[in-house]
Amino acid sequence: MLEIKNISFIYIEKPVIENISFEIAKGQNIAVIGESGCGKSTLLKLLYGLYDLDKGEIFYNEERILGPKYNLIPGEDYFKYLAQDFDLMPYITVEENVGKFLSNIYKDKKKARVQELLEMVEMTEFAKVKAKYLSGGQQQRVALARVLALEPQILLLDEPFSQIDSFRKNSLRRNLFKYFKEKQITCIIATHDSNDALSFSDETIVLQNGKLIAKGSSRELYENPPSFYIASLFGEVNELKQSHFMDMESTDEMLLLYPHQLKVVEDGKFKATVKQCYFKGSHYLVKASFERKAIFFEHYSELELNQEVTLSIS
Repeated sequence: MLEIKNISFIYIEKPVIENISFEIAKGQNIAVIGESGCGKSTLLKLLYGLYDLDKGEIFYNEERILGPKYNLIPGEDYFKYLAQDFDLMPYITVEENVGKFLSNIYKDKKKARVQELLEMVEMTEFAKVKAKYLSGGQQQRVALARVLALEPQILLLDEPFSQIDSFRKNSLRRNLFKYFKEKQITCIIATHDSNDALSFSDETIVLQNGKLIAKGSSRELYENPPSFYIASLFGEVNELKQSHFMDMESTDEMLLLYPHQLKVVEDGKFKATVKQCYFKGSHYLVKASFERKAIFFEHYSELELNQEVTLSIS
């Protein structure tokens, strides 16, 4: 069990993390999402022990995690942290980077472990290539393999798929998160990609201005977002009044609707003007104008620009 109790961190008189508390059970995958500068990366560094807390405590299995004031070398053996700069050794090969912290006593076991990890991140053909010759995405995959080499109990990943192309990213995520579950590795991933939260995370933590504003099931936060800010982290979202779609006798409720929740119909109250269509493969994302405000909805075919359409809640 990882326990975070009322932690705060101040950088040059400005709170970056402010009074955050939560618990994570062993083997859970947790996504940390929020706008740039909200404190995601700082939170991971505090959990790893790279910074000293200004307030609060962090415990793992009732053992306190301490910062550089107490530890000459930050971090604990059971923690592994992958930063956005990868920290690879440029003049040694891919396999040497991955096996850097593995013991040389049992060379056959070390070789087999390195091979296993390179297969997982699809980098076996580059095993003998020096890291400096790799692309950014390839270096990121090698860095992921390296942090797994000693099989940590807790893995902290800061935007771990940011430079990897979509095709490899999808297969890599499936391989890694399956491995985490099989090995019961607790994973906390700071990400801007909603797929990391929705498809692979048990729970999602939402940060805003250094504060934890939501923590819960990723699906629940997506389907019932408590605020426009939280909904917007999962993609385009519309904030519309219920009275736009039906006659209301009581308080006019505000609705948060994703583009797929709006559909074109023949009759209704809500009319908007098409301004742009974006082809998405299986559908079009349509940007329209309503009361001088942009709204988004999905449609199976391209619509004419400046065409007036009637929308309803799907």
